[in-house]
Amino acid sequence: MGRRIDLDRLTEALAASPPRPSSDYDLNPDVVLPEGRRLKPAAVLIGVLDDTVVLTKRASHLQHHPGQIAFPGGKVDAGDRDATAAALREAREEIGLDPATVRILAELPVHETVTGYSVNPVLARIERAFIPLPEAGEVAEVFRVPLSFVMDPARYRIERRRWRGVWRRYYVVPYGPYYIWGATARMLRSLADRVAP
Repeated sequence: MGRRIDLDRLTEALAASPPRPSSDYDLNPDVVLPEGRRLKPAAVLIGVLDDTVVLTKRASHLQHHPGQIAFPGGKVDAGDRDATAAALREAREEIGLDPATVRILAELPVHETVTGYSVNPVLARIERAFIPLPEAGEVAEVFRVPLSFVMDPARYRIERRRWRGVWRRYYVVPYGPYYIWGATARMLRSLADRVAP
């Protein structure tokens, strides 16, 4: 059994030691990124309900990231006031989460993905239980993982696979039937590192 980590303890840890920006390249230091590259802005909601993190499993027919585990989120649209507004809009569209039930706790440093996005993770407390309404065309399932589970660095391991002809290393934090990896696992690991003893 791991230590119990609640959201209050996490927010205190973040206030004392904010995370640094992260990247899908963190475990691949040999990758040379081009100067002046243009990243597309995106945002995700790291929503915590009753000390569990709300995640989605993307639909298997999608062209990009089919079947992967992800936070609710997506591109920042022109009509979005900021990254937080984009994360809340996407969470409403993807899982039926009412923004009025969400209390924003922190907008975290950006995470750069190998697919060319600069993702703003937004940490929030979901203050009321809700019945998820997965967006049929995009979300296959909405599920929750205990916060203590993903805040335990010992649960993470590093795996690798070939991507665009080269080996790429990345974090994974499997939970039951859910294979949480890539950018989602990296962003969670950034938080776990803040509460690690």
